[in-house]
Amino acid sequence: MQFKSRSFDAAEIAVEIKGLEVATADAAGVRPVLHGIDLRIRKGETVCLVGESGSGKSVTSLAVMQLLPASLSVAAGQINLQGQNLRALAPGQMRALRAARVAMIFQEPMTALNPVLRVGDQIAEVLAIHTALSASQRRRRVLSILEQVHLPDVERISRSYPHQLSGGQRQRIMIAMALVLEPVLLIADEPTTALDVTTQKQILSLIDELQQKYGTAVLFITHDMGVVAEIADTVHVMRHGQMVEHGAVRPLLSAPRQDYTRHLLAAVPSLAPRPARSASENIVLRVEGLSKSYGRTGDRRTYAVKDVGFTLSRGRTVGIVGESGSGKSTLARCIMRLIAPSAGQIDLMGTDIATLSPKAFRPHRRKLQVVFQDPMRSLNPRWTIGDCLVEGPVNYGSSRGDALKEAARMIEIVGLPRDALNRYPHMFSGGQRQRIAIARAVMMKPDVLIADEAVSALDVSVQAQVLQLFDDLQAELGLGILFITHDLRVAAQICDEVLVMKQGEAVEYGAAAKVLGAPEHAYTRALIEAAPGRGWDFRNFRPLPLRLQAGGADDQ
Repeated sequence: MQFKSRSFDAAEIAVEIKGLEVATADAAGVRPVLHGIDLRIRKGETVCLVGESGSGKSVTSLAVMQLLPASLSVAAGQINLQGQNLRALAPGQMRALRAARVAMIFQEPMTALNPVLRVGDQIAEVLAIHTALSASQRRRRVLSILEQVHLPDVERISRSYPHQLSGGQRQRIMIAMALVLEPVLLIADEPTTALDVTTQKQILSLIDELQQKYGTAVLFITHDMGVVAEIADTVHVMRHGQMVEHGAVRPLLSAPRQDYTRHLLAAVPSLAPRPARSASENIVLRVEGLSKSYGRTGDRRTYAVKDVGFTLSRGRTVGIVGESGSGKSTLARCIMRLIAPSAGQIDLMGTDIATLSPKAFRPHRRKLQVVFQDPMRSLNPRWTIGDCLVEGPVNYGSSRGDALKEAARMIEIVGLPRDALNRYPHMFSGGQRQRIAIARAVMMKPDVLIADEAVSALDVSVQAQVLQLFDDLQAELGLGILFITHDLRVAAQICDEVLVMKQGEAVEYGAAAKVLGAPEHAYTRALIEAAPGRGWDFRNFRPLPLRLQAGGADDQ
């Protein structure tokens, strides 16, 4: 593990926050959200802001950008950009600074980019607003910055719309747009959370490369301590709107002073696979030769999934891992019969469901339930939690009264109070909503539960709680779990077997200890080597010996 060992004591201060207080005002009065935040970033320095959801990380960044929602306001403090107090600027003056001197990369580029404009035009718009460059000069500058973020065929990319690009390419477009005017400060708010490990590694390397080229100060917001170990010069830890600890990255990870910091580090999943559990001969799902192809070019077909097979036993978990576009989610949708497979068998509890008609499949659907990545998009915002939980059982013949009794029991099993049934999805945190989504799936008493990136958007401590919930429910109900993830740390902690996918094909399949601890395929080894922070033993606050880093696992 190679930490940055740069000194910034002599570097110019790019941004300094002093005594920042943000509050919200409602009928109950004024309530503080941030309490006296102090933070300093020098040119060329990367400061990581870490903490759980709701700790105030994003509010701090939005306060710097002067983009706080109407319900929040800065109550006190200073935000100085190269000595200029941003709080003293009029809205028009602040607009002139955004992108030119302070820029921001958001977590989800698909929501930050305009879907009806070509990406080259969106970058050129920044230049048109903030510079006097001619159209031809703007065009050349757009192509130049696209080359600097290492995009292929920049002429084609510049003419593309956001939906025509991959997630990694869209994030590179956001970086290009943020850095095209060479700002003093770049704020990156969870820019790699939804990316697979290899794309994440590329994006982190790109930000570091461009930072060194332009001397940009970077405020990087993340809940991934592996990313912190890779990129940070200085770390600030936030909790409940307060700064609880800060310091250089290696001393802070090696000797955290606060219990909360130690708690965050202890929650980081290990890359060491879980201890092997006894095998079960009770197979609930067997997939053989499953393929999904699209279109035809001459005699060739394009395969999203090609000839994939595995077995899932009761009480065990099979992990499906691979990069974005590897076919993981397509495989899950075929198994769920949300899309029809082109070939192969899907044996669910003794019945091949691969070719069943929708009507014939309906009685089997309750045996096969899914938990998606974003519960806010899968829960009906107009329904109470009770309504969401009883819908499935009622559709399959249960009385509403019986279903509500089971919902009250289930909501307590997932760690929420019974009165949660009378509330709405927006009234819960992300981790609580994911618990509700799990409860809704388990209400159907399935034999197989598919979790599609179910913990990837959660901070490490909430992630640990949800993974433990999966483990507890599996032990109690004997669920077979198909766990789809791009996070190898999560796969190591929850999976008994791992199937590695690349470009629609299964390149390696076997026991988790073997696949993650002693991978045979070069692609699997590349995934493990790309895992951020793989050389650091977070739970024991120490770097790992090189011999353990090389094997893709640690001794935690």
